[in-house]
Amino acid sequence: MGNKLYELHAQMCKVFTSPKRLEILNLLRNNELSVNQVAKKANIRQANISQHLSILREKGIVKTRRAGKTIYYSLVSPKIIKAFDIIREMLLERLAENDKLIKGIRK
Repeated sequence: MGNKLYELHAQMCKVFTSPKRLEILNLLRNNELSVNQVAKKANIRQANISQHLSILREKGIVKTRRAGKTIYYSLVSPKIIKAFDIIREMLLERLAENDKLIKGIRK
């Protein structure tokens, strides 16, 4: 079971290697959005957004709801955003430390 869990974890993390997919996740954090809405907000072509959403759906990160001809996307679990935010906070702290170091060197 342990090896299988690590394998699944690694596969999930691969999904998050795309800056565009991370942006899509952030857009979906509190919203259910259509492909068109995501494309407009992210300023990415609809075909490209559809590819990213397809990957996120395949990996069980987003779910869909159909209303007429429109398909809406939302996150399967808010825990995805918790993980997203923790990593983002760590990166912001790291950037702040690097800025302090650079400013210290320039003095």
